[in-house]
Parts: sequence; C-alpha cells; structure tokens
Amino acid sequence: MSTSEVLPQGAGYGVVVGIGLFFSAFMVGLTAIQARYTGVSPKDSEEFSSASRSVKPGLIASGIVSAWTWAATLLQSSAVAYRYGISGPWWYAAGATVQVLLFAQLAAKLKLNAPYAHTWLEIVGARWGTTAHLVFMAFGLATNLIVSSMLVLGGSATVTSLTGMSTIAACFLIPLGVSIYVVVGGMRSTLLCDYTHTTVLFAIILTFVFTVYATSGDIGSIRHMHYLLGEVSQITPVAGNAGGSYLTLRSKNGLIFGVINLIGNFATVFQDQAYWQRAIASRPSTTVKAYLIGGLAWFAIPFAFSTTLGLAAVAFSAVPAANSSSQDPLSSSFIPMLAPLSQNAISEGLPASLAAATLLGQSGAAALLIVLFLAVTSATSAELIAVSSILTYDVYVRYINPKATEQQILRMSHAGVVIFALVMGLAGVIFYYIGVSMGWLYTFMGVILGSAVCPIALCITWKKASKVGCIAGSLVGFAAGVVAWLVTTSALNEKVINVTTSGGNYEMLAGNLASIGVGAIISTAASLIWPDDYDFASTRAINNHGAAVPSRKVSDELEEPEDEKKGPDVSVSSVTNEAQVDPELDPVSLDKAFKFAARASVALTLVLMILIPLPLFFAQTVYSVTGFSVWVIVGIIWTFLSAFAVVIYPLWESRAALRLISRGVIMDIFSPGSGKFVAPSSTREPGE
Repeated sequence: MSTSEVLPQGAGYGVVVGIGLFFSAFMVGLTAIQARYTGVSPKDSEEFSSASRSVKPGLIASGIVSAWTWAATLLQSSAVAYRYGISGPWWYAAGATVQVLLFAQLAAKLKLNAPYAHTWLEIVGARWGTTAHLVFMAFGLATNLIVSSMLVLGGSATVTSLTGMSTIAACFLIPLGVSIYVVVGGMRSTLLCDYTHTTVLFAIILTFVFTVYATSGDIGSIRHMHYLLGEVSQITPVAGNAGGSYLTLRSKNGLIFGVINLIGNFATVFQDQAYWQRAIASRPSTTVKAYLIGGLAWFAIPFAFSTTLGLAAVAFSAVPAANSSSQDPLSSSFIPMLAPLSQNAISEGLPASLAAATLLGQSGAAALLIVLFLAVTSATSAELIAVSSILTYDVYVRYINPKATEQQILRMSHAGVVIFALVMGLAGVIFYYIGVSMGWLYTFMGVILGSAVCPIALCITWKKASKVGCIAGSLVGFAAGVVAWLVTTSALNEKVINVTTSGGNYEMLAGNLASIGVGAIISTAASLIWPDDYDFASTRAINNHGAAVPSRKVSDELEEPEDEKKGPDVSVSSVTNEAQVDPELDPVSLDKAFKFAARASVALTLVLMILIPLPLFFAQTVYSVTGFSVWVIVGIIWTFLSAFAVVIYPLWESRAALRLISRGVIMDIFSPGSGKFVAPSSTREPGE
C-alpha cells in the first residue's frame, strides 16, 4: 500500500502516547477536583459504572456523539464519499443516526422497566433466565469486540499512513493509554473526556470545512469544487451513478451501502452496552431528550467531514501537481496532486488522511491525526467501561461471587477495563495480520450481529415477547445471515470465498438482510403465536434494595433554581416504590416520555431515510452549482447547530456546578482547606 508519511514517526508516538498520557493526567486532575469540590468520587461502584444515574442531558448528548464517533465515522464516511460522491455522506450519516434516535425509545423503557439495572443483560437475565442471558451476552460481547477492533484498525492504519509508526504498537498503545483515565475516573470521567474530545472534534472539522470551501488555493470555493468533481466524473465516471457523476443522489451502490449501514448499525447500537450505559447514567426525566439531541447532533459529523475531505480527495485528482506538464485533466501528460487510490487504500479509510495532507501539508496531517486519535480514544473509553460493566455484573457478580462486597465489585470493574484494553490490542493485531480492514468489518458486522436486534428490543419493551421465540430468532437469524453471505459470495465469485470476494456490496447486503430479517420475523411471530404475559416486576427489582434510590447529593446541591420551583412530577395514582422514593421515576411521566420518543424518532427516521433521499434518488438529478451549494451550506449550518447543542449547552446546564467548583477553588486559595465540599446535614424528602 502506498502511503503518504508526511509526519515523522516520532509524531505518531507523540500523539498516541503523549496525548494519551495528557488526557489521563487531565482526567485524574478533574476527578480530584470533583471529589474535593462537589463530593463526587468514583470510589463508589455506582458512581464508577453509572455516574450515580444523575447526568444531565447536554453532557449525555455529548457523550453519545463522542461514543458514536468512531474511526469509521471519519474514515469510512470519507471513503464512501470518495467512492459514490455526495450520496455517500448522506447514506452514512442518516443510516447511522436513526439507530440513536430510535434507541431513545429503549432508553425510556429502561428507566420505566429497570431503573436500577447496570447493564441491558441484567434485564435479559431477570426476565428470561440463564440460557437467554448467556446467549445474548455472547452477542453483546461480540458487538463490543467488533466495534473495538474497528476503532483500533482504523486508528492504527491512519497513524501508520501519516507517520510510519508501527501498526502493532498503535494497536496496543491506543487502548492501554485510554484505560488509565477510565480506571481512575469511571463513567463520569469518561463523559467529561467525551465532552473535551467532542469540542476539539468540532473545531477541527470546521477548520477543514472552511479551508476546503473558502481559503484553499486548490479548491477554495463551492463553485470550484463543483467544477473539479465534474471534471473527475468525465475521467473516471462512477459506476451506478446518474451520468457517472459524483454530484447526484442517484447512486445504486450508494443506496446498497445505505441499507448495509442501516442494518449493521442497529446491531452496534442496540447490542452495545456503551449506549445503554449512557441511558443508565442519565437522569430519568431527560433521557429521551439526551438521545434525540445526541442523534441529531452526531449527523453533522460524518456528513460535514466526508462532504469536505472525502470529496476533496476526489477533486484533487483533477488538480494538476506542480510537476505536471499539462493543466488538462483529460490529457495523457496530466499529473494530479493526488492519484486515484486502490480499493484496499479506500477500504482502510485513507482518502481522508491523504486529502488532509494534500490540503494543508504537515499541519493538515497533524490535525487529522489528532482528531482521529481523539475520536478513537473517546469511543474506546466508552467500550472499555461498557465491557467492564458486563464482566463485573453479568459474569463476576451473577456467576462467580453473588455476594460480592462494594470493594470487590470496584476492583473487578477496574480489572475489567485493563483486561479488555489488552483484548482490544490483540484483536486489532489478529485482524491486521488476517488482512481484514476497518471497511470490511464495518459492512460485515450486521451479518453476525443483526439477528439479535429485534429480540433485544422486544425484551425491553414488550410484555408479550416470547423467551423461546427470541432466543431462536437470534440463533437462527445468525445462521441465516452467515449462510446467505457465504452462498452469495460463492455464487457471484465463481465459488471463490476469501476476504476480498466476501466484502462486496451484494454479498454483505444478502448477509445483513437475512440476519436481521430472519431474527425479527421468528421472534415477532413466535411472540404473537405463543405470547408471554410479563409484568416487568422482576426487572424493576434489579438492584432495587428496599427501593433505595442512588445517592443524589451532588444533583440536589447543584439543581437549577427553576427545576426546584417546578417541583417533582409525581403521579397521585402511582404506588410504586420507585416513584415514592424518586419522583423522576413516576411511571406516568416515563410512559409519556416513551410515547414522545416513539413519535419523534419514527418521524425523524422517515424524514432522513425516505422523505429526503428517495425522491432525490428516483429523480436522477445531477446537481448544479446552486444545488450543490445548498447541500454544502446546509451541512455547515447543521454542524454549527450541533456544536452549540453538545459544546455550549452542556456548559450552560452545568453552570451551577461550575460556580460551586469556582467558589471552592477561590476559597481554598485565600483560606486553604475551606473550599472542600461538605454534604448537607439534612436530606430533602421526596416532593420537597
């Protein structure tokens, strides 16, 4: 593979090790400040794994954006833009946004049906027993392993491409550096780190956007980008696109990728403990709000990034290099700034890194390296604490030591982070040597994971969901997906089955559709024919020792005045222990939140997946300069609104906490020891 090592090898190690250690030290400092000035300490297992279930919506939304921004978000989205033109960014962003929006329904049901659960697998175990728990735990851990492998593979491939750093070293150093601050700070530390990463991510994305579309001497405007893409369409027309153009949503392969993307990402959201973890950490009254904000804000990241760097990589193949003897891209003596990339290079996600290096030289490569590293590490931290929770509560506490003490649980949580950090490194190395790339894994994940999507959703939300039907649906769907994938590969490639032949669009589409379709049909049909009648009493009892709500001393202290004036929304008719102890768990309010989540998420899904793209697909329109300008400008505006939602809004909603910390620091400066947080001597009663 040809690379563009525009940075010295030391820069790779400097970013991976140096920035990793910096954020570790930064998070250690933040954890100490929190413990001293707000009373929050990750020495409590509830705080470590779920941030005491008290995090406000802005920070949860920022965490969702950060956890969902993988290496693939930046690299694979640019790769599909490079392959399919403007349809690639849309299908990537829309096809991976709707899952987060629809997950808002599961988050609402989680708070209603299992408010004190630590993992989604605890709910499965409480409802359906050990067999179901083990089956779905296999799917859950497989999801975490594949997601983590993609993070490591994408990150290491780009670091190697830009700096020449050892891929093997990058595979291990990326997760090990992150594990330090996760062990020290737990879930709340992870969310704060997510916020920091998200802030830098938006700043660098906007830098690339304005460089490409405003200040670059080689592109510099939307009009010139349109001209260059038109020139490239004549040289190398896109197969399956209207007129072979990069400037159309009429892209057959783009649409196929959109379906694969949609199915695969259902698996990686619904079965990934990282997303359940954020729902668990969220305040019950604002969980739905957080997921809807987070989903819509995330859309802008792959859309704007790939519309910028993915298309820039295409455009640079029509820009003459300094040593080109011809300015005409159609001339045989024309030498482009960036030569067309091989399919392997595209699959490894290199269009973005090469475009950044071509655009801004070393500074562009360094900026991309930093933003990619932050994206990889923030998503890695989410995966580490997610798997740690599964190993702790679904393996250690459930099967090994049911009477584990607080300290034993905390030690196991720490050990789980370190264990999975090592597993991530090993998995990345194994896939690297096998020859499996990030792009291959990205389209493959739905084949083996998609079958469990519907059964898991039914388990959390539907009282009639059949245990046998959902287990059977998951296993049979898994087998159907693998068989369909292999049979299609064999049929389309003269019975040759290998990594290369099995990674085609039609091969992956067949496997993805069979997996999620068979799993959904069997689990739903069995539940309608042999319905259960489950009341969710056993799931509401998970960790609900005497209906004791987790400590909210910090939330109580930092609650905004307007929230206090409103008073709790307590249903008079509710007699559940949860509602009596914590007004935010009032079942009437949570049921309203679920219905709102259902309406909003379904409506947004229809808009993003059907009402906008399909009419434009069937219209076969090749955009003019005006149409392309609207496309780019809408993306830029969306990016600014997203940045406001997940960068500015969390600061505003946490203003009381920031005031409290500032006051404590100032008091300590002028009177050492006087600023330490002291918990209120009397606790408020519910409804007070």
